[in-house]
Amino acid sequence: MTDALELDALWEDFHRVVNMTSQELAAWLRVRDADETTEALPDEAGTPTGQHVLAILQKRRTDLTEDDLRVMRDVVDQVAEQTDMADEPAAQDTALRHRLMTLGHDPLKP
Repeated sequence: MTDALELDALWEDFHRVVNMTSQELAAWLRVRDADETTEALPDEAGTPTGQHVLAILQKRRTDLTEDDLRVMRDVVDQVAEQTDMADEPAAQDTALRHRLMTLGHDPLKP
């Protein structure tokens, strides 16, 4: 298990990077998976990682599992990597913005 200082830092990093609320993320995952003829069930909408981020947002820090911590680290790393590598600001690249939003990060939010 991660020690208390590492957990505190990861918790802060994750919540800094994941700037969408659980309601915003849930709505985005449903919109992302909807098309003209079908719409995924709310509990099944989005990517597995997006669903896991949503579940983490609804947990208390004391309820986190090792799998949650792994996903939190991955999300922090992925958002940092994708925003650092972007030629254009993420807010101007629609595809990149949508990928980041699937992880709970909306580059248009302050």
